[in-house]
Amino acid sequence: MSIAAAQADTFFNEVTAAGEVWAIRDEGGFPTSTNASDETAMPFWSKESRARKVIGNVKNYATFEVERLPLEKFAKTWLPGLRRDGLLVGINWSGEMASGYDMTPQEVADRLSIMKR
Repeated sequence: MSIAAAQADTFFNEVTAAGEVWAIRDEGGFPTSTNASDETAMPFWSKESRARKVIGNVKNYATFEVERLPLEKFAKTWLPGLRRDGLLVGINWSGEMASGYDMTPQEVADRLSIMKR
């Protein structure tokens, strides 16, 4: 299993178990980042501690705060909004560059519906 696949599995297992997703934001809102394929993603984490670690490790995120999103709201409001805006979902980004695996909102929605069964 690749590291990206392992990150995705961890994300879905943890958010399903806890019923929450974590994001970061500052006074300007929620961050996005463009990848090498010129696609833009918004990052989300499966645990508060993961989001806090990125804030501590990434200079550009130093002024950000964590924000808890109930899983149901994430699935019913955020994912359709991300799809409408043409954004990908960043899955448990980590490291000094806050990078990781990106999925389409539909892929995330599909995976969440499978996990709930």
